[in-house]
Amino acid sequence: MARTLTKPVFVKVDQLKPGTKGHTLIVKVVESNPVKPAIRKTGSLTQPIRSPRIAECLIGDDTGCILFTARNDQVDLMRTGATVILRNAKIDMFKDTYHTMRMAVDKWGLIEVTDPVSFEVNRENNLSLVEYELVTVPDE
Repeated sequence: MARTLTKPVFVKVDQLKPGTKGHTLIVKVVESNPVKPAIRKTGSLTQPIRSPRIAECLIGDDTGCILFTARNDQVDLMRTGATVILRNAKIDMFKDTYHTMRMAVDKWGLIEVTDPVSFEVNRENNLSLVEYELVTVPDE
């Protein structure tokens, strides 16, 4: 049975909702900040455990921006000023005092560097600054 590929539906940053996945969008990387690896103590020796490379990136389009967590090889693609296509991206909820949205691309997704775009990133509408409270709904 032949599988037909469907054309991706591109979404804008302001359409992203908590806990959703399968997003395809074109964004600019506004900034990319490496996160220092944690040093774990093992026995009497303190040595860094081979931890993944991680960068917190502010990405966005003309409708808004959101924090993106880049891991390992993704860090090299998510450079400040780059324009990228994120395929099959998902929204993770990051727990601090409240829950906030972060975007990520896991092993099922793809990041492609593409030609620069003409839009300016709308930094006024930062979806990662919106706080969500998790509410448990009882089963009926």
